[in-house]
Amino acid sequence: MDATLSALHRNGRLAGPAAAAAATSPPTLLDRITDFCRERGVAESTFGRRAVNDGKLVARLREGARIKPETLARLQAFMRAQGAKAELGVPPELLPMVRASDPMPAAAAVRSAAETETEAAPERNFRFFDNRQKYLLFVTTCGEKDVIARRVGMELAHLHPRPPALRVFDAGMGDGTVLTSVMREMHRRHATMPFFIVGKEISLEDVRLSLHKMADRFFEHPATVLTVTNMYYAEAPWLTPRSLPAANSMLWKEVALTGSSSHEFAEQIGALDRFLATHWQARHSAKTGNPVYERPVVLTIYRDDYRFLLDKVIPRQGQAQAGFDLVIASQPYRARVSAEFKAQKVVAPLVRALGPGGRLLGIHSCGNDPGLEIVQRVWPGENPFVTSRHDVLSAVRHELGKEARQFNFNAYADNRAIFRYDMHTLPNEVAAAATSAIGTSTLFAAWNAAVYVAQIDDERLAQVLGRPHYLEATAEVLKKHGSLWFQDESYVVSRKRD
Repeated sequence: MDATLSALHRNGRLAGPAAAAAATSPPTLLDRITDFCRERGVAESTFGRRAVNDGKLVARLREGARIKPETLARLQAFMRAQGAKAELGVPPELLPMVRASDPMPAAAAVRSAAETETEAAPERNFRFFDNRQKYLLFVTTCGEKDVIARRVGMELAHLHPRPPALRVFDAGMGDGTVLTSVMREMHRRHATMPFFIVGKEISLEDVRLSLHKMADRFFEHPATVLTVTNMYYAEAPWLTPRSLPAANSMLWKEVALTGSSSHEFAEQIGALDRFLATHWQARHSAKTGNPVYERPVVLTIYRDDYRFLLDKVIPRQGQAQAGFDLVIASQPYRARVSAEFKAQKVVAPLVRALGPGGRLLGIHSCGNDPGLEIVQRVWPGENPFVTSRHDVLSAVRHELGKEARQFNFNAYADNRAIFRYDMHTLPNEVAAAATSAIGTSTLFAAWNAAVYVAQIDDERLAQVLGRPHYLEATAEVLKKHGSLWFQDESYVVSRKRD
């Protein structure tokens, strides 16, 4: 309402007492953003993308949407960095979003978040898989998911499952492509064995995409228990929050699918969308920029007609155990963080979740490919892949201490540990480019894949997107190699069977 009155007043269509009231009322957040964009000649969608990676932010504010203190802090930091001197303050439309449980007043909370945001480096604020457009374009144009699924399938031959089920933990489901492919391979090898599968994923959209792929899995392999959770790496394998407040707020839900067809299962899984939208909420940590859950959630799905057979497989709240036969840790951490951080926060907790004979397969990008060459032509000397598999395993040994004696650490030779995946292009599209131009859509897809794998933050991307140099560099690398590919490396940590 305030924004509408202010706009009418500026356009000269408001007169009398209403104009006076509008003139004396404090400017709203939308007013300040509009003035900022007008002064600098920036489109509102461009402002939203550059400030908070959301091109529709201003449009939603104009429709009456509200924002959280964290978002206001990011807007404040961006405008200050662009030379704006006026403080945004705490606009009236923001006050209802401040939680009643916040220990400090709204203004103090916003100032604290803003200070943290401005102190953090761009690399620290980059969140892998957080940009939906980049992620979806990368997944659909590159074959990483299929190649990783085949690599995981190789580990299934080395497993020694124990009753009552083959237990698998996916430390980052993503859109579910890898997990569903692995489940197909599991069924081929163990057609009658019960499966207990736990997937960790904090992204609401990824959980939806993953669950919608599972109807066929429940039809082909009915003895399946699938649990999805948004908890941290140190909590998810045990389905138990580490803090008392989180444990008290945890939501535990079971869904027993009825019927006998994949269509019936798909309808019941699709009906969970409203539950997920309500409870699978996340926010960004002001300290690290990483997404963290609002409340821990555990969602378990199985077929009702197999409940009796799966009685000892279905997890119970407060009684869940880890002891996994296989842990899939594909791209579970940011490339630029230290090996010590990767070991302490991600890999070591997952290693501790292994059962006797269990195996953890870790996979991350390692560079030395045309994708990194594209990035280095735009940012000379850029190398986000600062730690190798050897560095990670060494840090994990140190983190485990005396516990490390219970495990085997396998870095393997390069010819086994390192594998490549390619970007999909039309036959001969790039190979024939020596005599013709490469299609613009192919160049954009290749550039997106290169900067996505290298985890280049949006602030640095915005600095080069206004010039054609980045597409020229992409075209040169594609013509040089005749295609575009990337390299991942893998390692295995296994718990001794004794």
